Amino acid sequence: MITDKFGRPLQDLRISVTDRCNFRCTYCMPKEIFGKDYPFLPKSHLLTFEEIERLAKAFVKLGVKKIRLTGGEPLLRRDLPDLIQRLSVIDGLEDIGLTTNATLLEKMAPDLKTAGLKRINVSLDALDNSLFQSINDSGISTERVLKGIEKAVQVGLQVKVNMVVKKGMNEQEVLPMATYFKDKGITLRYIEFMDVGTTNGWNFQKVITKKQLFDEISKHFELEAVESAYIGEVAKRYRYKGTNTEVGFITSVSESFCSTCTRARIAADGKLYTCLFASGGFDFKELLRSGVTDAELEKQIASIWNQRVDRYSDERTEESAKEKEKIEMSYIGG
Repeated sequence: MITDKFGRPLQDLRISVTDRCNFRCTYCMPKEIFGKDYPFLPKSHLLTFEEIERLAKAFVKLGVKKIRLTGGEPLLRRDLPDLIQRLSVIDGLEDIGLTTNATLLEKMAPDLKTAGLKRINVSLDALDNSLFQSINDSGISTERVLKGIEKAVQVGLQVKVNMVVKKGMNEQEVLPMATYFKDKGITLRYIEFMDVGTTNGWNFQKVITKKQLFDEISKHFELEAVESAYIGEVAKRYRYKGTNTEVGFITSVSESFCSTCTRARIAADGKLYTCLFASGGFDFKELLRSGVTDAELEKQIASIWNQRVDRYSDERTEESAKEKEKIEMSYIGG
């Protein structure tokens, strides 16, 4: 196991398999920026499945236990179950997850499960259909997402739902979402609106904090704290009393978790980033295509992680958030 300058181990790897998405969420890929003429990465610029597999093996040798596939929308990547099957047999890898908007999940869930996928996180910001469509700006309905969730549960995938909460956008959906997924026995996690990238118009005034969310939910449901399952877990976890169903809060803004961050991220074009809020990364695609050996690959990864000093959320101010250039979430994978 390798550690960074603050003693944080490398345990989790997020791999973006595409920068494309079939949503245009206003807080992530607004249409005025990501329109029909937006230059997404051409296929030749994406890592191949063989390259992703090779990178994954190197990271696992250095201590990574969990891999999560992201995007863009990862289910848009052709033959994704083939990649999952490749990753699932890597010796030492304990868990493979995937983050999705679930629009293709009803069709693909059986193949994903068969390939070796264990967990999915579904992004859903509202149950109200008109509001949901105004957020995703693509005409896709909540019914389609909910059917995908139902199919995933049916085939035996562990499902969690992620809801980004933004003041003035969807705070009225906090309680309906809690009630619906509590009744379904599915974990719901509220995510504070974060300043990922530079196109979503973020400021502190649009953030609804974990405390505010917790206080609102507690008026209707009795919650009891659940201990973290592992070092680096980002969600503050609670259980609805008298049930086994959990609700969580991801608090990057109000309660930073930089001190226990164990995540590295590989973007769709093979660049390695050591922070969600990074400005630049290291190009592993070029390294892989230059004939590098496995030993040299591992050495380069270890060197980058050993020098890591990222703690953006600890240091964030309104001014620094505006001034700092950051990679967009659709590219780095959230």
